[in-house]
Amino acid sequence: MKFSIGGSLKLAFRPWVEGLENIPAEGPAILASNHLSFSDSFFLPAVLDRKVTFIAKAEYFTSPGVKGKLTAAFFKGVGQLPVDRSGARGAGEAAIKAGIDVIEGGGLFGIYPEGTRSPDGRLYRGKPGGLARVALATGAPVIPVAMIDTEKIQPPGKVVPKLMRPGIKIGKPLDFSRYHGMESDRFILRSVTDEVMYEIMKLSGQEYVDIYATAAKRQIAEAEKAEKAAAKAAEKAEKAAEKAEQSDTPEDKPEKKERPAA
Repeated sequence: MKFSIGGSLKLAFRPWVEGLENIPAEGPAILASNHLSFSDSFFLPAVLDRKVTFIAKAEYFTSPGVKGKLTAAFFKGVGQLPVDRSGARGAGEAAIKAGIDVIEGGGLFGIYPEGTRSPDGRLYRGKPGGLARVALATGAPVIPVAMIDTEKIQPPGKVVPKLMRPGIKIGKPLDFSRYHGMESDRFILRSVTDEVMYEIMKLSGQEYVDIYATAAKRQIAEAEKAEKAAAKAAEKAEKAAEKAEQSDTPEDKPEKKERPAA
């Protein structure tokens, strides 16, 4: 199923790729990519000969009915691995364990260090948990990947994708074996993550923002909320001013005629 889906995607969208020679023909590796669109997890596996395993919400695999079964079959076919994300800490530990299992099985593990999709196309600070811990616990090489223009194909909230060519740039493997066994050192985790994000930035050409994407999304949501509140307040004030103006305008009344003097 992976090959049928991948073939259809390549035929329809014709993605261009640079750096395919950096993907090992066999053996474990971690593919660390920027995250612009929901479709990133489909385009990257589509251009590779090897299976790439990403993690996905368990709900995608357990929804009832015919639609739920088709959704589960699709996600399994493109190499998605169900992970229970209930509880922030539990979700992180589950993702790390899933990644280690994939690597120890000799596979390719795909991960988005930003932790969520970019809200505006810029590259955000990588989270030091999943990527660095899996890399240091396993000693697997980390291969930086840059997805190009996928946010234009399927922006957040859009179901039907736009037919255009996305790009994929694959960088040279990064070796962090010198830090093997130091996955509990938060300074090492931060250093490893920042080095990977720097390589992704060079590949993608994105503007880098030194805050987490989740924080940026909160800021954007708060700004939009404040903008809507301000617009509503302005509209209310305008209506009140119109009403006041109308009440100040004297109504047309018939003039009283003076009685003639006796």
